[in-house]
Amino acid sequence: MLFTSYRFLEFLLILLLLYYILPAKWQWKVLLLASFVFYFWASPIYCVYIALTIFTTWYAGRKIEALREKSASFLREQKENLSKEEKKSYKAKIKHRTWIWTLSCLLLNLGILAVVKYTNFVISNINSVIKAVGSVGELSFVDMIVPLGISFYTFQAMGYIIDVYRGTVEAEKNVFRFALFVSFFPQLIQGPISRFGDLKKMLFQEHPFDRKTFSFGLQRILWGYFKKLVIADRILTGVNTLIHEADIYNGAYVFVGMLFYALELYADFTGGIDITIGIAQTMGIEVTENFRRPYFSKNIKEYWNRWHITMGSWFTDYIFYPISVCKPMLKLSKFSRNHFGEVIGKRVPVYLSSFVVWFATGIWHGASWNFIAWGLGNWLVIMVSQELEPLYKKFHDRFHVNGKFGFSMFQVVRTVLLMSCLRLFDCYRDVPLTFRMFGSMFSAGNWNILWDGSLLNIGLTVTDYFILLCGLLLLIAVSLLQRTGSVREKIASLPYWGKFILWYGLFLVVLLMGAYGIGYDSSQFIYNQF
Repeated sequence: MLFTSYRFLEFLLILLLLYYILPAKWQWKVLLLASFVFYFWASPIYCVYIALTIFTTWYAGRKIEALREKSASFLREQKENLSKEEKKSYKAKIKHRTWIWTLSCLLLNLGILAVVKYTNFVISNINSVIKAVGSVGELSFVDMIVPLGISFYTFQAMGYIIDVYRGTVEAEKNVFRFALFVSFFPQLIQGPISRFGDLKKMLFQEHPFDRKTFSFGLQRILWGYFKKLVIADRILTGVNTLIHEADIYNGAYVFVGMLFYALELYADFTGGIDITIGIAQTMGIEVTENFRRPYFSKNIKEYWNRWHITMGSWFTDYIFYPISVCKPMLKLSKFSRNHFGEVIGKRVPVYLSSFVVWFATGIWHGASWNFIAWGLGNWLVIMVSQELEPLYKKFHDRFHVNGKFGFSMFQVVRTVLLMSCLRLFDCYRDVPLTFRMFGSMFSAGNWNILWDGSLLNIGLTVTDYFILLCGLLLLIAVSLLQRTGSVREKIASLPYWGKFILWYGLFLVVLLMGAYGIGYDSSQFIYNQF
């Protein structure tokens, strides 16, 4: 049930009616039922997978909490009878047992994710090795169901169990409330990846109908549909033509394709997140923002602090920091300092931890070497940039370019181009082909296609280009306005006729200019595959 389908709109309408008509104390239960109906509609078997994650994570959380409570009670009662060493030993024993529960939960659920998503990738690589060494016979691929949004809900659940282990949140006692946290349908299939401490109060408290909040939610949904249907799905035709016919469309076409894909991905992903946040807001629930004008970033590190924010913070909090301060890493850092000097020694934990994070980020996006290459490409650029920061500073100080509009624009364009080049791995889904297509931009010499009308032969008409240009200018204008506050608040302050013209006008644009066409079938959001 896609967000852009008529069936989903009917589903959402019924949900909102029940949500506000029934007693407020039932709201979270209505949401839980709706979430499982939504997931069951995709496939009944998906519900088995998510139910297993919900129950095992909830149960492990309760066991960890029970061990802590038992420990605290025992230490209070035996305060006068235990020595300092005995108390320390008892605490270490309890901590070890909580760690066992945490590790078991992580291994089980991340193991499920790894098996369903990466088994065939592993088999493919084993077969490549078998073929390379000249052996006879290959392993057969496994026909395995990959549940919708499994990467998102697994990471959300595993973040919860780690937080319970760390003691930053209390374990949820009610399994059905925890089930709603994991399965909350607006964010189930493409994020954001929420934290239990942030979302639990919003999910379970009563939300009386508020006209302004409800209307703001609808406006956010409409804005998401504009991005998805008018921009992303329209430019998709051109992107598919350029990518899937790589033998024909090389050189300057690659440059055009990577910029088109940058626009498509942004409009598709942020459009989906806008719909997610808008749906939640119509029910009085605030969901974490996942984007903050990423294409205005001046370097890749800043870009990743603005793009898919919740994913980046998840990898930072649950992978980067634990690895960088673990005992083996600290020993390695000490060894490096002693043998290679202070400069290298202090970089080892950062570089290795970052390497693991970006490898994991790549493989999370897809079970393919192109995604791994994409992740490691980001790691390499960020690490090189960090090493060159002293040179950058000297250049900035020497020529006094910091804060200058022209130089800021150069930095923004540079970042967009760097990210677009790295995304070629995502476009072509083949590492050798990606390098060949990248190289063709500098060797094909066909830049005349930018002005000789050739770009009218990739499935996009003059009208399409005009609509895309207007859409792009509107995206830029809204992003600039967002720098000084909420655009919806600004529009709300206008006279009634002004608000009506803007929102009704946008509705008509979506209705009349959305990329539907003959035999229209709403396309899947890009991030649904993850």
